[in-house]
Amino acid sequence: MSADTRSLRYFFSSQDFSDGLRTTLTVLIPGVLLGWMGELETGLTMSLGALCMNLIDQPGPVVHKRNGMLAGLVLLPLVALLTGLVQPYWWLLGLEIGILSFGLTMFLVYGARAGQVGTAGLLLMILMMERSFTLPQLLHYTSVITIGGLWYMAVSLLTYQILPYRPAQQALGESIRAVANFLRLKAEFYRTGTSLDDDYRRLVAQQVTVSEKQDAVRELLFKTRQTVKESTGTGRRLVLTFVDVVDLYEHITVTYYDYAALRTRFGETGILSVVADMVELLAAELENIGFAIEANHGYRSRINLTTSLEQLKARIDALEDPRQPGHTLVLKKMLVNLRNLTQRLQDVLAYFDASAPAPTNRELEFGRFVSHQSFDLDELRDHLTLTSGIFRHAIRMMLASLVGYAVAKLVMPGHHSYWILMTILYMLKPAYSLTKQRNVQRVLGTLVGGVIGGLVLWLVPNRTALVVLFGLFMLVAFSFPRRNYIITVIFTTPFIIILFNFMGLHYLQVVEERVLDTVTGCLIAFSTSYVLFPSWESDQLQDYMKGVLRANLRYLQTLAEALTGSPIAVVEYKLARKAVYVSSANLAAAFQRMMSEPRGKQHRPSEVHEFVVLNHILSSNVSSITSGMLAGPDQRPALPGALLRPVRQAQQALHRSLRRLDPAEPEAPAIAPDAVARRAEPPATDTHLTEQLDFIQKISSDIGKVTEEVLK
Repeated sequence: MSADTRSLRYFFSSQDFSDGLRTTLTVLIPGVLLGWMGELETGLTMSLGALCMNLIDQPGPVVHKRNGMLAGLVLLPLVALLTGLVQPYWWLLGLEIGILSFGLTMFLVYGARAGQVGTAGLLLMILMMERSFTLPQLLHYTSVITIGGLWYMAVSLLTYQILPYRPAQQALGESIRAVANFLRLKAEFYRTGTSLDDDYRRLVAQQVTVSEKQDAVRELLFKTRQTVKESTGTGRRLVLTFVDVVDLYEHITVTYYDYAALRTRFGETGILSVVADMVELLAAELENIGFAIEANHGYRSRINLTTSLEQLKARIDALEDPRQPGHTLVLKKMLVNLRNLTQRLQDVLAYFDASAPAPTNRELEFGRFVSHQSFDLDELRDHLTLTSGIFRHAIRMMLASLVGYAVAKLVMPGHHSYWILMTILYMLKPAYSLTKQRNVQRVLGTLVGGVIGGLVLWLVPNRTALVVLFGLFMLVAFSFPRRNYIITVIFTTPFIIILFNFMGLHYLQVVEERVLDTVTGCLIAFSTSYVLFPSWESDQLQDYMKGVLRANLRYLQTLAEALTGSPIAVVEYKLARKAVYVSSANLAAAFQRMMSEPRGKQHRPSEVHEFVVLNHILSSNVSSITSGMLAGPDQRPALPGALLRPVRQAQQALHRSLRRLDPAEPEAPAIAPDAVARRAEPPATDTHLTEQLDFIQKISSDIGKVTEEVLK
């Protein structure tokens, strides 16, 4: 199967497409049905209410979706009434635009979904700013908007009732495929023709994607009581499969080697290419499993991984040299890791076993793996300061909206000058890098979409064909906002042009106005982001670096406890592991955003990248030792106290780095005497373990040096 065909299959089974299809039908039906009955204006208004509600209906637990839409049902009528009452008075409307642009943007304090509630309110305000109503007309308009919102909410919640597990299946499938891509990138480290620096850059970028996908699954599964608590059926298999997938991802991350030395030592033998091919084979199998779960159909493996492993073992045995004992030891360890990975794949395949696992007490701990949003007023008050990025963004949004309103009223008045404010609403983001990216995509997408819309209306005179194309353009536009924003913009523009053509406006006029207003709005948003309280990623990097260091310190502590034989709760270990993954992904994402900013605003990108990679290597080695101890028959092995020395020194090195980044960080606690071994006679020292611990100490020391370079 070609890559394009596979991508299409993934798209049509994805949550993006199913959400896009539902949104298209829910928004389109009122307009078409009421328009057919001669009530086109009422139908379009109802569709607008549904469209505003769609902004709030983001992926997540159904209870959060419901609460968000209920908040929208309260906010939208209030905004509609207020805007309709002040619209005749330009100065009152300007005052409303300024106050609501600031206040509704501050909803971001309470999370992304609350922010979308605010965006829906601002969108409705903008779309009403050019319309005049008498009081009876305003009351009718407001009621129809509310009915449209109720219509969308009913369809969305009914869809969940009919297919309660589909969003979780789709999210889990996408998460598994992201892990498969991560594994495929790991294969590149064994190919002698690639650059290790480039390999690490791609791996770190994919780590961000994996973290985002896993967070989405956690939100869906661990915040849905029914899924977590039920003792039989699909829900429980989804939860346990996700736990297995995270463990599988950990196993992939812990397989670290000195790849440069491997290439020098074994590059000419061809064995590394065989290892890479085996890793690719495992990645392909994992990708197929992810697609089967996402598409909700069964799966049976068609490859014999055992045979491939035996063939690899034979190739490794053939390289044995009696004159060099241990020459192939590292290759044999790779083989063991691949066998373990194969076994973990079998654990994931248990999803397709219809018999649900017996319930355990593990579900009581799942709530600790997700964050819980507070809605106290104190949260809002704490952000009313220029040190808050959300507060600065709200000020930028307020001033940009006021400038856009002034331009629309005084400089470029037109039938649809509100498009300027709408562009500002969608283009102005909290960070400069995101604003820049969205602005470029918006301008290019609008230009291309305008050409497509004009050509369609020129070449297709048949009204029925235009209605079909209108629906298809809507479907694509609503299916891609989370996947590829520029595609959304490209297909949004022609369906808007067709819509206004149905309403009697000439398409060339609409295209010209759409492009001009979009470019103007983008210029205002971009300039505001660059000039007014600009938020550069380099200013935030130290916070992300501190988060990574704290997470790795906690991770090192679990290793120290394991070495001393202290009991370690598996849940506590997994929480520490999650903190490392999330903080590392946050830093990597910030680094990627920084690289899209002006070169003069980038702070020591080479050193920051090295910091990211070193921390990835550190956590991989810590996880390799600790997870192995927890998985063994004796989960509390007591080892000689001397083995703790490099771990303690690594902790001290990381703590020194943390204090360099944050002088307010308290001094490291005094190191207690090494715990007495629980066994009467400690086991013989494991040479490989000693080497790993020394390597952890060295990496921690290198992190300290890089931290110093970053701070220069």
